[in-house]
This record gives sequence, structure tokens and C-alpha cells, in this order.
Amino acid sequence: MLIPGVLYLLLNNYLPMFGILIAFKKINYTDGIFGSPWAGFENFKYLFATADAWTITRNTLLYNAVFIVLNLVFGVAIAILLNEVKQKLLSKFYQSVVFLPYFLSMVVVGYVVLGFLSMETGFINKSILEPLGFEGIDWYSEASYWTLILPIVNTWKYVGYSSVIYLAAIVGFDQELYEAATLDGASKMQQFRYITIPLLYPLIIITTLLAIGRIFYSDFGLFYQVPLNSGTLFPTTNVIDTYVYRTFLINGDIGMSSAAGLYQAIVGFILILASNMLVRRVSKENALF
Repeated sequence: MLIPGVLYLLLNNYLPMFGILIAFKKINYTDGIFGSPWAGFENFKYLFATADAWTITRNTLLYNAVFIVLNLVFGVAIAILLNEVKQKLLSKFYQSVVFLPYFLSMVVVGYVVLGFLSMETGFINKSILEPLGFEGIDWYSEASYWTLILPIVNTWKYVGYSSVIYLAAIVGFDQELYEAATLDGASKMQQFRYITIPLLYPLIIITTLLAIGRIFYSDFGLFYQVPLNSGTLFPTTNVIDTYVYRTFLINGDIGMSSAAGLYQAIVGFILILASNMLVRRVSKENALF
């Protein structure tokens, strides 16, 4: 029974790792991966030698940090609220409504956002700002607005998925704890604070650690499709993944792209180890490993 899973793990996760070689070679399609000359760390230099290096690193880290916090806070809050809906039909309906955006592709999400933010026909300009006497805003030419727009879009799309995970854990909690708290006169807020949240700590820590491990990766569709690849928005929407993609389109050098991917993986691995070490010092039983 274990053999199919082991074979899948080897073929899907470990066998492709030989591709790490690409990050250290100057790929020549005629000679292939093994025949191409070694480039050492030359492929890594372009990530740090350009003027955009600080911008893309800053954007990647700050956006992902904000996404982790927002998805955690709103995911737990929505899970608690959904658990309080006692009518089964309504509960399923609300779960479906919250979870639905998760199934939408970023292309669709990009057009939904365009429907709200379009200068000519957008809902916000035509139905809110202009009727109130304000001038319409060209959202796709003002980079500063996207530091708020992207977290809102990301939260709207992924908070349903987060809430379902936490809701599944809450449903499994021992209800006698809540009954005893009610008999002792505890309010709903006190039950959430002293029972629900502490019982969720292990799951919160695990999901947060896993998210930290991918803090150097970005949702490519969110940063490429939603801003419609607008060049004026690059100061606040360009991240490592989109930068590598655009660099590959221009240079066609897969060695540089592979170097960026390896760099992200190594940093993510180090962050997981460091975060898990901190958790172990505070609460060993809640650590990931």
C-alpha cells in the first residue's frame, strides 16, 4: 500500500531535483543540461545586481507577511462565526459563498477587479465616487493604491479556504468544554478567548509555519493578472516571481529563472527551520517537528 505513494513522491518531488544543475549552468540547448558549461553563481547575480533587487525583495516579503496575518485573522474569525450558525442549510450556504472565490482563476479575478476599478466603466468610479461629486481615479496608473488593493483581493479569494480549515478543527472540539463554560457564566466572547483560540493554537502554528516557508514565493496571477501587467504599477506590484518571468521573456535564459527558484526554496527552507526553532523554545508540543 505504501509503494504507490513512495513512487509518486520520488517521481514528482525528488527526481526533478536534478534540475538544480540548471541554476549553475549556462544552458546551451544544443549540448543539453549536462553538456552545457558551468556558470558558477553568475545566474544568481542578476537578482541582486539590478536596481530592482531591493524593490522586488521588499514587495515579496511585505505582501506575503500581510497576507499571512490577514488570512489568519479573518480565517479564524469567519470560522468561528460560521460555527455559530446552527441552521444546517444556512451554514452550508454561507460556507459555499465564502469558499466560492477560491475556485476562481486569477484571470477571472482580474476581470472582476477591473469591473470595480475601470476608469471608464468601473463600479467604484461610476457608482460611488462620481455621484458623490468626486473625480474618478485611474486606479491602473496610481501605484500607491495597490498596496491596499492587492491584500483585499488576496483576502477575498483565499480567506474562505482558510476558514474551512479552521472550521473543521472547531467542529471537532469537545462540546462539554463549552457547556461547562456556559454553566459557569462565561459569555460567548470569553468562550472564544479562553477555549476556542487556545485549542486552535496548534493548527494556527502549523499553518503559519507552512506559510512562512513560502514567504519568498508569490501568487503569480495575483501580481501579474490582477494589475493587468501595467508598467506604471511595478513599484508596488513587481515581486520576485513576476520579475523572473519578465526577465525570462526578455532574455530567454532558463538558468537565471532556475537560480531565482532555487534561491526562493533555500530561503523558505531556512525560514521554516528558524520559525520552528522559535516555536519549540516557547511550546515544544506545538512545533511542526
